[in-house]
Amino acid sequence: MASSQSKGASQHIRLVHSNESSSKSPPAPMNVSFDRRELSTILNVYGRKVASGEWRDYAIDMLKDRAVFSIFKRASEMPVFRVEKDPSLRRKQGQYRVVGQNGQVLKRGHELAQVLKVLDGDISLVR
Repeated sequence: MASSQSKGASQHIRLVHSNESSSKSPPAPMNVSFDRRELSTILNVYGRKVASGEWRDYAIDMLKDRAVFSIFKRASEMPVFRVEKDPSLRRKQGQYRVVGQNGQVLKRGHELAQVLKVLDGDISLVR
């Protein structure tokens, strides 16, 4: 059977690149995360404390503005410590900080290994 299109009719083809979105939505923002070296450094300290029976669990949160490694004595508690990476503070006070259970900043700085030294000592809260 003959085609219903006339000989002079033009066809329109649209080429879409794989990185082109048809919905025109803005790109999703990247979350801050710990890189492999940073995570290894944190897990080294964490592993020593788990082996000594002081800590039991951890959680990692990757947020838009910071990454947080939370440390727990028991899974059902509030974190005892939080190791935070906040890139917006990189050129000011340093992007790394250790925060205590009540929100107090125990140590901050530019070098993660130096900041984590606060977790190696015996920390007692003064009330």
